[in-house]
Amino acid sequence: MAASPLQAFVFNPQASIWSGKAIVMRKNDRTEFSSLTVKSHPRRFLLYTGLIPILSFVNPAHTAPIPEMKELEIFRTRKLPSGVRVQDVIEGDGEEANAGDLVEFNYVCRRSNGYFVYSTVDQFTGEAMPVTLLVDEKQIIEGLKDVLVGMKVGGKRRALIPPSLGYVNENLKPMPEEFGPRRSLLSHAKEPLVFEVQLLKIL
Repeated sequence: MAASPLQAFVFNPQASIWSGKAIVMRKNDRTEFSSLTVKSHPRRFLLYTGLIPILSFVNPAHTAPIPEMKELEIFRTRKLPSGVRVQDVIEGDGEEANAGDLVEFNYVCRRSNGYFVYSTVDQFTGEAMPVTLLVDEKQIIEGLKDVLVGMKVGGKRRALIPPSLGYVNENLKPMPEEFGPRRSLLSHAKEPLVFEVQLLKIL
């Protein structure tokens, strides 16, 4: 059976040479050239000559421009004297909260491993049920009081609250009404908590 045009040019690995017959097809006839043999060359030469077109093809000057990456916004973390670590996500531009103020705010609470516990904003509908509490460690967990003091209305903070400043007893607020979140908070009272707080009003 006659060799196909692709089979007519064969690589001989033992001789390290290319040998075979080059076939040229014309419109009305066929011309067959004699066997063509290329002398062996060092592998380094073949590698070099083979890489030149590849390197030219991927020349950065000929490739599509790389889109500019926007610098990620970095929130500085500061440690309060009480041990609470705070990030100011949004500074806010309203009145500043002080100890003893009655404030309204939304919050999200998670365990330190990221496990969701509770949020005053429904994740599906976006409906909010903010809480109104007095900024007083006798009524709210001490760590949250430290987060709220100094916040401006419209501001948002993220904080890591150590367990000694968290739910040290069951009467402290904010405490979800639902059984599941309440049980999660109280059963993990010896773990740090992550709070995200958005101050809405000072009443």
